[in-house]
Amino acid sequence: MLSSDLVRSALDSAPDATVIVDASGSVVFASHQVAGLFGYEPSELQGRNIEVLLPERFRDRHVHHRRMYSESLRTRPMGAGLELFALRKDGTEFPVEISLSPITDGIAMLVVASIRDITDHRSIERALHEARETAERANQAKSRFLATASHDLRQPLQTLALLNGTMRRMLKDEQFAEVLAQEEQAIGAMSRLLNALLDISKLESGAIRPEVTDFKVAEIFAELRSEFASLAADKGLTFVIDSCADYVHSDPSLIGQVLRNLVSNAIKYTREGCVQLRCLHDRAFVRLQVLDTGIGIPADELVHIYDEFYQVGVGTNTSRDGFGLGLSIVSRIVQLLGLKLDVQSEVGKGSVFSLELPVGAEHADSAWRGAGGAIRHQGGRGDPPHVLLVEDDPGVLNATRMLLKVEGYRVTTAGSRAEALQHVAKHRDIALLLTDFHLANGETGVEVIEAVRQYAGIELGAVLVTGDTSSAVRALPRDARLRLASKPISPDELLGLMRELLPASS
Repeated sequence: MLSSDLVRSALDSAPDATVIVDASGSVVFASHQVAGLFGYEPSELQGRNIEVLLPERFRDRHVHHRRMYSESLRTRPMGAGLELFALRKDGTEFPVEISLSPITDGIAMLVVASIRDITDHRSIERALHEARETAERANQAKSRFLATASHDLRQPLQTLALLNGTMRRMLKDEQFAEVLAQEEQAIGAMSRLLNALLDISKLESGAIRPEVTDFKVAEIFAELRSEFASLAADKGLTFVIDSCADYVHSDPSLIGQVLRNLVSNAIKYTREGCVQLRCLHDRAFVRLQVLDTGIGIPADELVHIYDEFYQVGVGTNTSRDGFGLGLSIVSRIVQLLGLKLDVQSEVGKGSVFSLELPVGAEHADSAWRGAGGAIRHQGGRGDPPHVLLVEDDPGVLNATRMLLKVEGYRVTTAGSRAEALQHVAKHRDIALLLTDFHLANGETGVEVIEAVRQYAGIELGAVLVTGDTSSAVRALPRDARLRLASKPISPDELLGLMRELLPASS
């Protein structure tokens, strides 16, 4: 049997201060660590009530809890989930953790309390909490900046693009045409660079949240065919797209962005031959491949191809075709989605990029794409189509209005939902609605479209133009009579979307 001296020695050598209390709450033992923790010598506490070590505001409550513990004795932490405080001899308080254990001296039941000062622990917790709050505020500030940048930086570019398109239609002199063509190229380059930089910033800040669903690969392949077939043909390249009936499980918009960048790069770096989109599959994964017969990538450069502003075979100060940001964006999206992207390349023979996606369920209805039949709006036969333009930025509004008028449209303008509804009430021949997404006073173009359609009683064709590329915009409901356009949109692309929605008689 262990001697009492050995027990005392063991308790005195324990890292935590130890106090043993009897059924009445009197201290019968205090270890040497009590002196350093509370400022009392162990002999000073013996025979005194344990509540002397508690702040006065807790003492009455502690007496009640102590009695309850005596009725249900078991080893457990004291005050689980609560912040506990102890009182030093000099009157200062400090946070503690306390473990309780019942023992017997052979006659009476005693309670052993192990007490630990957690001041440093609490300080670390507070520092971590403050750091988390600071990081959260920084992320919110980044998100606000990116939202502002997406809108405010794209607005002047949108104005420039529309004015350029208007002047190209008004001025027929060859000298002016050449100047305007070069201006159009510069605006396009600025737009692509801005979009790429904002995409990278959004990915780094966590502002882009994946919206994972099951979708059919063929739908993305069809979009890529429509977007790149003419570009490949202009370079004399064969553009081959495999048929693919597979469904995959991921974010369709982000996967589309990855493949778009890969196909764009393949066409850019292929002088002759072909670019191919291929679909390979097994039981668990679908592998989407972009193949080309281009210049290839040297083995020692493969490690650098995802770096910002890096282009294969292009020196730092030489003329560039593009900005070297596409693959950097691809890499970030692949990491965000937790996917695997491999590349194989041979100089002079071409490259193969392989993206591995988990198989999706075949019952998916691909709700992220619009579907349905068109509802024709019957205007007066032979009249120029009447367009309702809703935009709160004066520069963009005037530039758009001028472009549409030069193109032969009748245009009515509004700056808000209320104004738009007033015009719909006066002009029953409005054939198309063209609206910005973010309007003044927190209104959105979606609200304008819904209100105008409800008032008109028809599914009026609408083009929603936005500089916002957040997941909220990507998640907007789509329908067959709605087109979503990202700023800055070229005049030709905007007019093309409008023609898709206008009645054949227009």
